[in-house]
Amino acid sequence: MLRGLATVSFWADDVEAAKSWYSDVLGIRPYFERSGPDGKLAYAEFRLGDFQAELGLIDRRYAPPAAAAEGPGGAVVHWHVDDVTAAVERLLSMGATEYQPVTPRGEGFVTASVTDPFGNVLGIMYNPHYLDVLARIPDFALPEPG
Repeated sequence: MLRGLATVSFWADDVEAAKSWYSDVLGIRPYFERSGPDGKLAYAEFRLGDFQAELGLIDRRYAPPAAAAEGPGGAVVHWHVDDVTAAVERLLSMGATEYQPVTPRGEGFVTASVTDPFGNVLGIMYNPHYLDVLARIPDFALPEPG
């Protein structure tokens, strides 16, 4: 049934500001943008990582009513990073706040999460399983974004 992470959607009141922040965090610009009827940016999407998973930033006015709860919450999606502590320090220096501290989970797994400046929980982790799977993929070339 579930075959892999395709798109993670984050809500923001100011998609332009979220786009700028995530562009700085990721070191890339979104590959796709869409404006709403009022001409304001309503959606920006990045392709990132080894499998070009998608991170979509969506104007909060399009969020389902149940997503309007105050404060961060919901599922935490953890993105693999090579150094969790360094990633957390960088995110905190860029205006994120701690949601869950760096936590060793055993057998080499380490997790942490922050709340971005727009109220979304961004999970990061060092995941040996992810690296093992990546190492077993033979010479696979992903298409260039665009």
